[in-house]
This record gives sequence, C-alpha cells and structure tokens, in this order.
Amino acid sequence: MLEGNMLTEDALPTYQTANNTFDGVRNETGSSPCPWAIWTRAWSAEENQLIDLLRTYLYLSGRVDMLMVEKTLQYSIGAGITISFSQFNIPSILRASPPPTTTIHRRKTTSSRRLSPVLAVASPTTSPSRHQVTHSMPPEKLEIFKSLEPWVSENILPLRKPVEKCWQPIEFLPDPSQGPEQFEEEVRALRQRVLGLSDEYFVMLVGNMLTEDALPTYQTLFNTFDGVRDETGSSPCPWAIWTRAWSAEENRHGDLLRTYLYLSGRVDMLMVEKTLQYSIGAGIDIGAENNPYMGFVYTSFQERATFLTHGNMARLATEGEDPVLARICGTIAADEKRHENAYTRIIEKLLEVDPNTTMIAIANMMKKRITMPLHLMYDGQDPNIFEHFSAISQNQGVYTSRDYAEILEFFITKWELEKLEALTGEARRAQDFVCGLPCKIRRLENRAKN
Repeated sequence: MLEGNMLTEDALPTYQTANNTFDGVRNETGSSPCPWAIWTRAWSAEENQLIDLLRTYLYLSGRVDMLMVEKTLQYSIGAGITISFSQFNIPSILRASPPPTTTIHRRKTTSSRRLSPVLAVASPTTSPSRHQVTHSMPPEKLEIFKSLEPWVSENILPLRKPVEKCWQPIEFLPDPSQGPEQFEEEVRALRQRVLGLSDEYFVMLVGNMLTEDALPTYQTLFNTFDGVRDETGSSPCPWAIWTRAWSAEENRHGDLLRTYLYLSGRVDMLMVEKTLQYSIGAGIDIGAENNPYMGFVYTSFQERATFLTHGNMARLATEGEDPVLARICGTIAADEKRHENAYTRIIEKLLEVDPNTTMIAIANMMKKRITMPLHLMYDGQDPNIFEHFSAISQNQGVYTSRDYAEILEFFITKWELEKLEALTGEARRAQDFVCGLPCKIRRLENRAKN
C-alpha cells in the first residue's frame, strides 16, 4: 500500500496538468497571478514534499524493488490521469523475502562539508517582471498544429524511449536491498568519492537538481500552449502523448540527482527542499504567450542548454574523480540531447509550413532572452540567489554567455535561417536581428571582460 501511495503522489505532473485543463481556473502563463493559479502552484509545491519523503523512505527501507517502482512511475506519468495501476502488476514490486529490519545510523565525518544555506541552493524569486501577454497566436493558426498531428506521430513520437529500455535512478545508487552492511559500505564509498568535488560544484549540482525536480511547473507550461495542449489529462492527441512521455522521462533526472545529493551529505537538504517548494509555487515565466511557435523555440534552446550543462558537469565530476556521478550527468545529458532533437525537428517543420510566423517567433523569444527554467527560484532569504548561482556557473565554465551565443549560432545553422527567402518585411527584419545577434552577444561579452 505504501508503494501505491508513493506512486499516486509521485505522478504529480499528471495532476497539475489535469488541474490546468479546467476552463476558467487554469494557469494561463505558467506563473499567472490569478488566485486560482496561485493555489494550484502552492498545492503542487506542498504535494511535492510528500513525494520526496515517501520515495526516500521506501528507497532506504530496502523492502521494495525500486527498479519496478521507477518503471511503474514512468509508465504512469506517460499514460496520464486515467491510468489503472492494475495493468502494471503492482504486487510484483514487493520483495518476496524482506531483508532483516535495520537501522541506518548517521555517521559524523570530518571531511564532509555542508554548504551554507545561501550556497546550498541556486535560486531567486520575485514576481514576474514582464507584462504577461496571453494567447497571441491568431486562431486560424490552430489548424496548422492540428494538421501536423500525423507528422508528429511519424517523426516525434519515435524519439520516445520505451520504458523497458530506459535507465532508472536505482541503477546508479547504493542498493539498500543488499542488506545493511553492504548498503552502508556503498554509501561510505559514495561519500569518499565526492570529497574531490568543490563546494562550487555542489552549488551547481543543486541548481541542476532543482531545475529538473520542478517538473510539475514545466508540464503545466507545456499545457498552456494553444493547439498542442493535453485537453483532458490523458488525451490521445500526438502532441499530448509526446508531452507526457517527455515528462515521464524527465522525472527520473530529478529523482536521481536529489537522492545522490542526499546521500552525499554535502548540502543542506532542508534548504534545498524549501527552495524547491518556493520554486514550484512561483512557477515559470518564459514569455511564450500561450503561443506554440514561441514555446517550441524556447524548448529547443533550453534542451540544448541543459545538454551542455549536464555534459560539463560530467566532465568536472571526472576531473574530481567521481566516475559514478560523471556517468549520471552524462546519462542525463544524453536524454536532454534526444529531447533537443525532437523540439529542433518541430521548429524545422514549422519553418517549412509557415516560415514567416516561425521566424518572427524566433526573434521574439531572442528579444526576450531565453532564461533558465527556474529563474524565479527563491530560498526564502536571498532574492538574488539565482544571480549568485549563474555567476558560479559562469566562473566554473558550466554554462556561460559564450555557450548562449554558440547555441544560437547552432540553431541559425541547423534551421538554415540565413537561407530563408520570400519572407514578409517583418519576417525579414526578424531574420536580420536573429542572424546578427551572436556577434552582438560576443561584443558584449568581450566588453564585460575588459
């Protein structure tokens, strides 16, 4: 029963999506100041605490098959709100012969450094500063996305990875089912490995974990996009099927990073958990205006940014002599790359069928500047903590202004934006702006260095 309760709680992205299907009370922007939306985000942030607690307790108990639990969760989020657990054979999750009851004692280690509360989290949060425009896409454009549904089925849905072929968090973590002595030995080995990693590294790892673990926020954001949203919570529309599958895959990232951080003993988990609750409650404001053209530009850019970030974290973990954490970050980066491919294909297709609107959407998003998903993060103390996190990331070479310019150049080349012809006057001006932007960013970067 405890596994069932945990799975019910842990499918939170599905429930926040369902809440956002209700006409008249939905969160239209991802960070709407509407009282209905504020309540939904706060509810989601509180529910997320229950998830983390139950999942960690089950993991530490050694009494359940966590691989089966994690697969079931991925199936469940992918299916949506109408899922019936019976089809996934929940009883098989229980171990036939429970190991002896054990108590895991906390050990004091002189070499384990806890980060200060300010550095333990990567977060600022304030109310959204920009005016929130909604539903900017002309209604006649809805038909374009409806007409693309067969194309999505043929070209985007195959990029999903079958659950049975997906990695699961428990494969990278100490296994409590092996018994208390073996488990404690594996945890001690983990804590020894992370001694070679700097406090700055853990600041960035916490930032990445918070970004991944605020998943309910992102699935809600996806379901604000007109023409592609999941209208029921388990819609058979190909756009909705992709969103749920993407969400189910992404959910593993936060679970894995959070548990690794917890076991490491290197961060203040109370501050981390408070920050996550603040952040889910704050939501996300990317300025997409419920417009899928703009939304898919954002996701293309953001998935590539997270691919590069996790890849750089893998490199630093290797240098710090933690090969397990390097493999974790590299594996997550591979997922992000596959997701980037999906969103990149969508923009390529939109440029083919509607080049003017798509080019203008790209320019609009670049004028607003692509921000990290949890730019509204907050720890309850420091309203500028996201800027502190960003500065550390820049200084450590994990994600820099140069990366931003290179990502933009990558998409200019990938989407062949400079070769677009027969554009309207507005779209041509958008083309000129976007294609000239990388040079401007580099000039600003050089000026800042000087």
